[in-house]
Amino acid sequence: METKRSFIDGVNPEEELINEGAKWLQAGELVAFPTETVYGLGGNALDASACAKIFEAKGRPQDNPLIVHVCDRAMANNLVEVWTPVAELCVQHFWPGPLTLVLPKTVNVPDIVTAGLDNVAIRMPSHLVALRLIEKAGLPIAAPSANLSGKPSPTIGSHVWRDMRGKIPLILDAGACLVGVESTVLDVSGEVPTILRPGGISKEQLEAVLGEVQVDAPTDNQAPRAPGMKYRHYAPRGEMILLSGPHERVVQRLGHEIRRGHARLKKVGVLCSLESAPLLHNWFPDLLFVLGSKDRPEEVASNLFEGLRLCDERGMDLILAEGIAERGLGTAIMNRLQKAAGHRILHI
Repeated sequence: METKRSFIDGVNPEEELINEGAKWLQAGELVAFPTETVYGLGGNALDASACAKIFEAKGRPQDNPLIVHVCDRAMANNLVEVWTPVAELCVQHFWPGPLTLVLPKTVNVPDIVTAGLDNVAIRMPSHLVALRLIEKAGLPIAAPSANLSGKPSPTIGSHVWRDMRGKIPLILDAGACLVGVESTVLDVSGEVPTILRPGGISKEQLEAVLGEVQVDAPTDNQAPRAPGMKYRHYAPRGEMILLSGPHERVVQRLGHEIRRGHARLKKVGVLCSLESAPLLHNWFPDLLFVLGSKDRPEEVASNLFEGLRLCDERGMDLILAEGIAERGLGTAIMNRLQKAAGHRILHI
């Protein structure tokens, strides 16, 4: 299949490009498009055949549910059987935005979207291109991240081009995504709202509005209740180690691990903070990628997947990543780093 990559203005989207994307979606085909979190690979959420193409293009396991994107409440109402009071609060405070709500689904949602579960994951993105595309198509859009399954998520159009070229008819490229990590997935179908996946809305932000919020701890044999819960995700090809602890000790251990990697004839890439970078140059890593300041987690989040992908492009055999404090957005960042490393973590 020939793939067209159309560059679109994220602030004032060109109507003809939105129309083209909408026509492909209405025809049961897939379109990659930007959201404020990462790029999505979208298909008609009401069409089981279109959704099957999403799994095929990504190589995604079919027991991994999809998130459905909507442009307004009326479209959401067609997918959700019961809106809980907590869900209503979330909609008022966090939509449109990087928060996915898990609620009982209607019969309109095909089982392939929910992996056979009774609940649907649904969100309203804040990116103007995404909203206009959904509105013009007149359809809810099932859209996981537009990458090959298990690999780092795409935060710029060129990431999607590398992974999806030849697999889908259209990529709408609006440049870099603002948030850089996926949405928070919050189950609001029960008594206590439960975070199934940390993301762009932090636990602290949710607690300020909802009160008690708990975090799910899935077991290895549990069926995924939301995207990103079961399988290894965001993984570069090389061996990856995450280092966490006091700053000075982490920097010293990074230097030690760089030297060990070189002794094993490995190409070593390092993903580190702005504060650590000057201290690591003398260890001569083959790639030193600065994620951002430890005090600005939004900067780290926006650069994270670019750093992981660059390690692949440069052929790094060993990737060493500096951890960040697990509070606010840092919780989502550490979740992605842990999964990318296959939970291989050195606590210093």
